[in-house]
Amino acid sequence: MQQRRTPGGQRPVRRPTGRPGGARARAAVRDGGVRAEPRAGAARTRGAEGVRSANRPAAARRTAAGGTIKRLTAPHPRRFTGRATVLFAVLIALALAYTYPVRVYLDQQVDIERMEASQAAQRQRISDLSAEAAKWQDKEYIKIQARERFYMVPPGEVPVIVLNDPEGAARDAAAGRPKAPPKTPDPWYDTLWSSVRAADGDQPEQ
Repeated sequence: MQQRRTPGGQRPVRRPTGRPGGARARAAVRDGGVRAEPRAGAARTRGAEGVRSANRPAAARRTAAGGTIKRLTAPHPRRFTGRATVLFAVLIALALAYTYPVRVYLDQQVDIERMEASQAAQRQRISDLSAEAAKWQDKEYIKIQARERFYMVPPGEVPVIVLNDPEGAARDAAAGRPKAPPKTPDPWYDTLWSSVRAADGDQPEQ
């Protein structure tokens, strides 16, 4: 460090030979390597913040402290706000608007299912009738149907018809037995005499 004399009898002024903190920085570099420089920068930053906080007026510090407390003790928001009410009303309106189209859609689906079932039944009936018509193209089938329905047979053939009638068989068996001869009625005087005797027998003895 060099000293310079000033005129007027003033005390010599010392001139620094290097920038402030240079020796400390170089020593830190020698001791800890590259990490020493960020530590020095962090120390300078904390020092600057401390100076700014010290220079800040007390009223500003109180305001900042009060603002922090106010944020911590803020009231809870209301559950149902105006925005939530509007959203709820919009949802209800949409539900009411979609109710009629949904009902129409469901009714149409039911009608479609019913029509498909009817068409399936009609197709089955058409298939059965087509098979029946194909049978009538066979001559043997026609002969069988004529024999069963109309009792028609070719010339020279005697048809045999079997009747299943249990009551008719009982009637035929009863008709085959001989009938008993009719009973001859008694003469009138025999009937009168039988009545007198019956009246005498009913009288009590004296």
